[in-house]
Amino acid sequence: MGMNYSVGAEFISDTAEHTGRFNCIYFKEDSVISAITAQDYTGNSLAGETFVARTEIKGVFTSITLTSGAAVAYKI
Repeated sequence: MGMNYSVGAEFISDTAEHTGRFNCIYFKEDSVISAITAQDYTGNSLAGETFVARTEIKGVFTSITLTSGAAVAYKI
């Protein structure tokens, strides 16, 4: 995953909403996002998208809810 200056992480493996400030979300297995809130993201929504195992997305995320799968959200 390269150099990362996170101050911790949150493991997500349920369908509850997880809030905070995250700079990277790493999908450890095939996962589907139910809802996500990101700052300064433009374009189509990531909600409903499937991310294969070992995929990561970067930005400033303030909440994420998974439909399925598992991820690690790195805090900033």
